[in-house]
Amino acid sequence: MAYADPENTLVIETSKGKVVIAMKPEVAPGHVEHIKKLAREGAYDGVVFHRVIEGFMAQTGDVQFGRAGGDTSRAGMGGSDLPNLSAEFTAEPFARGAMGMARSQHPDSANSQFFLMFAPAQHLNGQYTVLGHITEGLDVLDSIKRGTGPNGAVTGTPDRMESVRVIR
Repeated sequence: MAYADPENTLVIETSKGKVVIAMKPEVAPGHVEHIKKLAREGAYDGVVFHRVIEGFMAQTGDVQFGRAGGDTSRAGMGGSDLPNLSAEFTAEPFARGAMGMARSQHPDSANSQFFLMFAPAQHLNGQYTVLGHITEGLDVLDSIKRGTGPNGAVTGTPDRMESVRVIR
């Protein structure tokens, strides 16, 4: 399949199928380059979806504590060896299929974790960074195992990202 911008196309092979994301360097250049670097290093391979909230989003990307097959009880608390990112809040809306960067309360704390939106979430607009949108695989996103409780923690065997690659 030909992609409009292979250099900024992220392909996530999950345990449920393939999700393709068109990343937007024109709106979040630092975040896009950061994600591409981690993907090219293979840092996301085998990382679980640790927080999945029905009607909201699926979060993954904890390359420190989120490896499938290991102890993932601390998944969501870690990041990568790269420095945290400065905020790049954009006017891009958090619509269904948006890819957003997770962060703590501090605006400049995004690192490796990201989330994929099941539905629009206007309350995130201007508060978090949108760095891309799903162009293929919304059905795969919809099939990701949901978590429980108010924070959406996934128990048992969570779904995972088998591999994450930039097309070129």
